[in-house]
Amino acid sequence: MLAQLLSYGLMGIEGFPVTVEAYVSGGLPMFEVVGLPDAAVKEARERVRAALVNSGYEMPVSRITVNLAPGDVRKEGPAFDLTIALAILMASGQLHCAQADEERLVLGQLALSGEVTGVRGVLPMVISARDRGVREALLPRDNAAEVACVEGVRVIPVATLAEAVGHLSGQTPVVPQPQVPYAALQADWQPHHDLSAVRGQSGAKRALEIAAAGGHNLLMIGPPGSGKTMLARCLPGILPDMTFEEALETTRIHSAAGVVAAGCGLLAERPFRAPHHTASAVALVGGGAKAKPGEISLAHGGVLFLDELPEYNRPTLEAMRQPLEDGFVSIARINAQARYPARVMMVAAMNPCPCGHYGSQAQQCRCTQHDIRRYLDRISGPLLDRIDLQMEVEAVPVREIADNAPEEASAAVRSRVNAARERQRARYAQAGIHCNAQLSAKQLDAACGLDEEGKALLFRAVERYKLSMRAYSRVLKVARTVADLAGEARVRAPYIAEAIQYRNLDAKYWH
Repeated sequence: MLAQLLSYGLMGIEGFPVTVEAYVSGGLPMFEVVGLPDAAVKEARERVRAALVNSGYEMPVSRITVNLAPGDVRKEGPAFDLTIALAILMASGQLHCAQADEERLVLGQLALSGEVTGVRGVLPMVISARDRGVREALLPRDNAAEVACVEGVRVIPVATLAEAVGHLSGQTPVVPQPQVPYAALQADWQPHHDLSAVRGQSGAKRALEIAAAGGHNLLMIGPPGSGKTMLARCLPGILPDMTFEEALETTRIHSAAGVVAAGCGLLAERPFRAPHHTASAVALVGGGAKAKPGEISLAHGGVLFLDELPEYNRPTLEAMRQPLEDGFVSIARINAQARYPARVMMVAAMNPCPCGHYGSQAQQCRCTQHDIRRYLDRISGPLLDRIDLQMEVEAVPVREIADNAPEEASAAVRSRVNAARERQRARYAQAGIHCNAQLSAKQLDAACGLDEEGKALLFRAVERYKLSMRAYSRVLKVARTVADLAGEARVRAPYIAEAIQYRNLDAKYWH
């Protein structure tokens, strides 16, 4: 007897349909899985066999052939376990579906006890299935919250194989999971770090606000203990609210990478990723045999924080130049190809020299000029060109740290950032971008029209600081953001002057 069920595979952050066919016939007992399965799919034979028996069903003593169609696309992972088990029960006559003609998605890994456990990539697979007309998804209970905000599909969470059988047969239907509005998830979100805990550093806080308002990359240079890491960790708390579309796209990447915790839903908070400086190029950009997303894609829509920037391997940093410019990563391997979004705010922090006290007024530097030059030269000019704001962070005097005067909270800064982003969304509604950092060269002139005073000031800065054309355009983008924070439609000379202040560290450290 032949039985069919629908499952889904994962390719990058897109799902593709897989028809699971089970055929039980006479002959010598055997269990074969075909259709270009990987090792994890082949091992489903033993998991399915044990799960069926331990759930009170019979494993047919027959020739069992399971086909995963299409046969020319490689199938990976244990997400097909539950579908295979249910198809075998249908083919052997132990399960009769109450609505056999309805196309439904079935996903889940089986434990030997018959428990259904979570799998990676559920969100992108459910979205792809919904877009192809599937209206019911039978999923592990651990993954149900991940798709709680997806509309247009009934989510049936199951914990065991027996629950899945009872639902399909109609004897003990499982109540569909109530879907949760995305606004309800956002209402419960609170930032983990607040700017009110940072004493002093008014200049650095202003740079953070500008970076958040325009989506700009930021570099902080300063001695150890000056608060660079703490400032960076406060950044997600002042970034604008994630839209539903942004949350879906970001969570799809996390789901495909398998880093969504069990029971967690859509990401309501913009991601903050802080990889260690020993991370490889594959870990940062993505790749490997299965073309998985890297840290720069996991930070999509949020912050990629690179602490101790010169300590990273230089080829690793250079590999990020193209994703930072284009906003996506294309990965091609022999067995897999994928394209991942990578529109991030890169925030980097570094000391000015190996000992950390070059130029400090509090402690004398003990490094030689050769040591300082070699240390700074680990950061290439093209990478610096892609950083919009460069900020020097000085150590805060003890008197300011002990001062009990209240500091501005993240909520107040966030309200100004949201207002600036709303101006940008309205301005770029027809351009396909969301913030000033995404402006193309063609869009730049229309969005950043300058008066004669502003042009003269910018031209003098280009000559004095030897700015490249990329740096020139990034100064314009930052000035546009400063104007948005001030509620101005025109980019005037004072805004150009403030933007230029954030591009003068090249001349000081890398002259």
